[in-house]
Amino acid sequence: MTEKQNYYNPIISGYYPDPSVVRVNDEFYLVNSSFEFFPGVPVFKSRNLVNWKQLGHCLTRKSQLDLENASPSNGILAPTIRYNNGKFYMITTNLTSMIRKGIGNFIVTADDPAGPWSDPIWIKHEGIDPSLFFDDDGKAYYCGTGFDEKGQAIVLFELDVNNGEVLSEKKSISYGCSGKCPEAPHIYKINGKYYLMLAEGGTEYGHMVTIQRADNIWGPYEACPYNPILTHRDFNNEPVQCVGHGDLFDDQNGNWWMVVLGTRNTDVRLHHFGRETFLVSVEWKDGWPYLPEKKVSLNSSANLPGKVEEKSYVFKTDFAEETIPFEFNYVRNPEIENYNWDFKNRCLILNGTDKGLSGGHHSPAFLGVRQKDFGGTVIAKIETSVSEGTKAGITVYYMDTHHYDIYITKKDDGLYAEINKSIYDLEAVVERVKISSENIYLKITSDKDYYRFYYSEDGERYEYLGRGMTAAMATEATEIMTFTGTYFGMFAENGSAVFKHFEYEWENSAEKEEFQKAMAYPDK
Repeated sequence: MTEKQNYYNPIISGYYPDPSVVRVNDEFYLVNSSFEFFPGVPVFKSRNLVNWKQLGHCLTRKSQLDLENASPSNGILAPTIRYNNGKFYMITTNLTSMIRKGIGNFIVTADDPAGPWSDPIWIKHEGIDPSLFFDDDGKAYYCGTGFDEKGQAIVLFELDVNNGEVLSEKKSISYGCSGKCPEAPHIYKINGKYYLMLAEGGTEYGHMVTIQRADNIWGPYEACPYNPILTHRDFNNEPVQCVGHGDLFDDQNGNWWMVVLGTRNTDVRLHHFGRETFLVSVEWKDGWPYLPEKKVSLNSSANLPGKVEEKSYVFKTDFAEETIPFEFNYVRNPEIENYNWDFKNRCLILNGTDKGLSGGHHSPAFLGVRQKDFGGTVIAKIETSVSEGTKAGITVYYMDTHHYDIYITKKDDGLYAEINKSIYDLEAVVERVKISSENIYLKITSDKDYYRFYYSEDGERYEYLGRGMTAAMATEATEIMTFTGTYFGMFAENGSAVFKHFEYEWENSAEKEEFQKAMAYPDK
């Protein structure tokens, strides 16, 4: 395609951070971090870089991904996907394993990115953000973070990708160019030179992409005179913030691209549905990649490698599929006996234990999808034939100490719909109403500022029950540094519940002018 086409960012909306892309002929494959959620590392495929279809996950078994008692925002971070000699490689870090066992970096491989992927090939290195580079001479290299006497560094060593053996000394090849926390390294060989792309500044509002190059893979590396080649640190009124963690690649037509993470924020500069995947076109100047616009825009135009197709903004299920849709996630490794996906009877039976959404780093009876945009509506239909003490409903879930829930529960005097709020170490039922129907419909609507909660006994007339501020679910508001985003999910506690329908419909805020107003802080 030589004609420019319009497209909207983010190309993958919701909590899909740390994107990495590899091209094989005219098809592109992309992976993202998944942290404490299971399965791990979603895999997407595209021909035009805008419409992405999820193929599955790289990590679908506990033998690949042990998340038992993983802390929030531990687990899997910063994957890289690469292709060499007919095989796909995904390298990443299980931070939970790193902390507990001292080894957390590993590779899994597959002939088909849809899977199955191999069990981990472990690598003895304590840094994070690993990346693989396959050179023309057949050698493979590990590049990631590490520490030496000067502090945090980018470390390189030769690696046997078949068994994880370190084949050379570990050498610090860079300490960054223009900011703290040099990380997320990727090496590319372009026109005979080695390019080292980094994320710097921390994955917050000072985030940036920098690049260096060298004639030898071991360096010395010189910094690009245009660094940082991408950052929004000085653009406070932009609707996209925290831009960084890029991966550079070309298409079959010779055009160059970069995927990066970024956030879309509320007007008080908070973000709650996570770091998302954005696409920018790249050009070259004096042997360096650069972005002509210097910004990531919600509305863009570029020479995409394929025709853009209309996107769907609806996810729904009546549980008639024979396999669980890829969009669903569990919190940590699920106790699979607590989930009965009954496609013949078109229902999901959740068997909730006394370990609910709050109170620890366990795996509650929960199945959820990522929040995709500011505006949206979630509806679930649930049978009300629950036992006394059981809670069953839907939730806005960020982590065990930050979630809003609307559910049904049976008490000795009847059946109720309730709203529960958990914020930091405060948890309370804030609204309650008595109900009497055989089925209940629960609904959550969202906008930039609030989640609103409703119930219906007939699926047509909904009664408003209460609301909660989105700010309480924001990454910036959590009591520990976190890197994930909000989910809309079904859950059960202290008994079984039958879910008959679940749907989530959202808006594309890039198309809505009101979501592109200036932020509350002016540019410098």
